[in-house]
Amino acid sequence: MHAQIFVNLPIDNMARSQAFFRALGYEFNPQFTNDQGACLVVGENLFVMLLIKSFYQTFTDKTIADARTTSEVLVCFSCSSREEVDALVDKAVAAGATTPRPAQDLGFMYSRSFDDLDGHTWEFVHMVDASQALG
Repeated sequence: MHAQIFVNLPIDNMARSQAFFRALGYEFNPQFTNDQGACLVVGENLFVMLLIKSFYQTFTDKTIADARTTSEVLVCFSCSSREEVDALVDKAVAAGATTPRPAQDLGFMYSRSFDDLDGHTWEFVHMVDASQALG
């Protein structure tokens, strides 16, 4: 088992991206943040590295996908309630994000998503505990 996860995403504008995620209530680890990359803390041992595209390119010989037109990854986080899902997506939209599709309510799972300022899709889900689902 792994102790941590670091998801790396290419971005266009560091200041704009940091302001967007701070508007959602997230913080950055200053030890791993500079003008080329920012370590977004999304949970205990869960991190997203926001990397300026030119810096991101130093880690791969592949073409960087334009997340506005191509899906390269879907980042999905669990939430403790439907209200938390709605609050996070609503904050994102207020900060400039768009919603690629309507909320999904499958009974046992509720989800919503947003596309951030660089086009990356972020999904948030609340899964009903099996004991709650059985009533």
